[in-house]
Amino acid sequence: MAVVIAALLPVFILIVLGIVLKRSLMRLDTQWHGLEQLTYFVLFPMLLIQTLVKADLSKVPVAGVGGALLLSAFAMSLLCLALRPVLSRLGIDGPAFTSIFQGATRWQTFVGLSVAANMFGDVGLALASVAMVAIIPLVNVFSVAVLAHYASPEKRSVRAIVMTVIRNPLIWGCAIGLAVNLMHLPLPKLWHEVADALSRSSLAIGLLVTGAGLHLEGLLRPSLGAAIGVVFKLVLMPALALALGAWFGLSGSSLAIVAICAAVPTSPSAYVLARQMGGDAPLLAQIITLQTIFAAITMPVAIALAA
Repeated sequence: MAVVIAALLPVFILIVLGIVLKRSLMRLDTQWHGLEQLTYFVLFPMLLIQTLVKADLSKVPVAGVGGALLLSAFAMSLLCLALRPVLSRLGIDGPAFTSIFQGATRWQTFVGLSVAANMFGDVGLALASVAMVAIIPLVNVFSVAVLAHYASPEKRSVRAIVMTVIRNPLIWGCAIGLAVNLMHLPLPKLWHEVADALSRSSLAIGLLVTGAGLHLEGLLRPSLGAAIGVVFKLVLMPALALALGAWFGLSGSSLAIVAICAAVPTSPSAYVLARQMGGDAPLLAQIITLQTIFAAITMPVAIALAA
C-alpha cells in the first residue's frame, strides 16, 4: 500500500497545484484553455506515439488488458442504460442521466497514464496506452449516442458520431505509435530527441490543467446524481474491471494497470461534450470534482486489491 500511495502522491500534488494556480497566478480561463489545447493536440499524442514506438508489445498481455477494460466499459454502459427507469423514478431527468453515464464510463487519461508510469515505468505506460486504444472509441461513441438520445435537442447522425471519434487526437497518437511499432519502422535520432522532450512535459502539464478545471463550488452539498456518478465510477467500475481481468488470467502489474485505468476519475473533456450537446454540465462538473477528490482514497484500494 505504501508503494501505491507513493506513486499516487505526485499525481495528486500536481492536481492540487493546478487548483492553487487557477486561483492565484493564472486566473484567466483563456490561459488554461491554451495549455489544454497544447496538451490535448500536441504533447499528449506525442507521448502516446513515443511510448508505443519504444514498447516491446511481445512481452506484455495486450489482449488481456485491452479485453478486460473494453468489456468492463461495455458492461458499465449497459448497466447504466438498464438502470435508466430506476434513476428516472428518483427524479433524474434525461440530461442528468447523460452526466451520470459519462461520469460512470469515461476515464481521466492524464491521471491514468501518470500513475501507470510512476508505478511501472515504460511497461506500465505502454499497457495503459494500449488500454486507451480499447476504451476511448467505445466510450466516445456511447457518450455521444446517449447524449444525442437523452439530452440533445438536435439528433446527431451516425456519421457525425463516427467523425467525432475519428478526429480524436489521442486515437491518432495510439494508432500511429502502434503502426510504427508493428511495422518496425526506424526513426531518426532527432525524432526521438524532440519527441522525448515533448513527452516529458505532457503529464505534468496535463495534471495541472486537470486541477485548474475542477469546480469546487457546492461540494459540501452534493446531489443524488453526483453521488451515484461517484459510486458507479470509483466502486463498481474497478470491481468489474478486476473481475474481468482475473477472468482473462491477468495478475501482478498487468492486473494493476487494469485497476488503475478503471479507478481513475472521469475525463474533463466529458464536461465540454455535455455543454455542447445539452447534457447537465453543472452536475457533471460536480461528479468530476468529487471523483477526483475521492479517487485519492479509492485508487490505492483498487490497486492494492490487484496486487
